[in-house]
Amino acid sequence: MSIYELRVYRCLPGRLPNLLKRFTDATLKLWDKHGIRQAGFFTTLVGDSNQDLTYLLEWESMAERDAKWTAFATDPEWIAARVESEKDGQIVANITNQFLAPTAFSAVK
Repeated sequence: MSIYELRVYRCLPGRLPNLLKRFTDATLKLWDKHGIRQAGFFTTLVGDSNQDLTYLLEWESMAERDAKWTAFATDPEWIAARVESEKDGQIVANITNQFLAPTAFSAVK
């Protein structure tokens, strides 16, 4: 059974388009390089903030997550892409994450 990481990025006002561009132009390609599997991305239509990006990552184990996330986070390509995307200022105000395990009756396993 997989575990899922739920991550929510709360952007600074007006900066969500910059975050979406960073994912499209850089982050997703680097995730492919490091074997990071996404299970869905979402923006908020109704809720606390329409400046949020919420997504799920699928992992086989916490050990896999730690190894692959560390490799991604320390990749010089990622560091350069992040710096470049923030040259006009910070994009994300804060990030929250949770690790979720599917129930026996979940459609997602």
